[in-house]
Amino acid sequence: MNKPPYTITEAAADYLAKIAETVTRLEFGTDFKRDIRLHRENRIRSIYSSLAIENNGLTIEQVTDVINGRLVAGKHAEIKEVKNAYEAYDRILTLDPYKPEDFLKAHKLMTNELIEEAGSFRSRDVGVFDEGRAVHIGARPQFVPRLIEELFAWGRMSDLHPLLKSGILHYEIETIHPFADGNGRMGRLWQTLILSKWNDLFAWIPMESVVYVNRQGYYGAIEASRRDDDSGKFIEFMLKALYTSITEQIEHQEKSIARKNIASIDGGENGGEKYRLSATQATVLSAIEANNWVTTEQLIAEVGKTKSTIERAIKTLKEKGLLKRDGPDKGGRWVCGPVK
Repeated sequence: MNKPPYTITEAAADYLAKIAETVTRLEFGTDFKRDIRLHRENRIRSIYSSLAIENNGLTIEQVTDVINGRLVAGKHAEIKEVKNAYEAYDRILTLDPYKPEDFLKAHKLMTNELIEEAGSFRSRDVGVFDEGRAVHIGARPQFVPRLIEELFAWGRMSDLHPLLKSGILHYEIETIHPFADGNGRMGRLWQTLILSKWNDLFAWIPMESVVYVNRQGYYGAIEASRRDDDSGKFIEFMLKALYTSITEQIEHQEKSIARKNIASIDGGENGGEKYRLSATQATVLSAIEANNWVTTEQLIAEVGKTKSTIERAIKTLKEKGLLKRDGPDKGGRWVCGPVK
């Protein structure tokens, strides 16, 4: 069993710590886990983005319509790609990320009726070309099954953190290039699968959308890692993308809570100017509602404002009757209102 070559950079280690912290905050400090509607929206974003990276021309509105069973004016192959990807992502939690047969099963779902060798390792040499120039040549076809078996055996046995391991397998899949088509889609799906087995929230975090927005950086990280014969730069890029994705989900949840607070306050019997909140006040109130044991220091980190700004927001919220302190400054908790 050969260990893939990789280096964990200081930046990667920093992102690893940040992700572990922020995913805990997303899971226990927000309603993300119960937001089924957002889960579906994020799944659509993942599928749209992963296919768009491979030049599928359907818009996100068209992808949504295809998934919802509506007729769409588009190329048959592109519509079929969407349907296939939806089925593959829908079954993601039923797959074992370290079983080659599940890897082939997922490829069959992803490329069904699109290529001859759907669900099979390729039988011919392939390469990645840019304007006629060979950028990368995949492993010889006769070696592909063994290379995948060794890679997955290492993944199963390794104690490396799944956040790191998922990036390594993603990169190695792109390097081996085991299929006639669909290698990029499979690499991204497989990283999501490994992460989802660590924490099922990752099944609903659209990492692929951040990769799509930064696709030149994605390709650049792959090329840089190939030059180094070390996946370190790719790991770092993917961890940054994951951290960005999780942070976006937290921000979405906080804004949603803030909108609900403002709507309920402004629309209630005590509505009017007295209860209008600034953006900072609404964000502070949302953060406190998500965790009524939160400290001022934690609020400073979460809201991204100075201590004096946080204290002024809290003072205003108290004056408006929207917040009060139950117990001492240290060891007490917040009570959100309207309160008396």
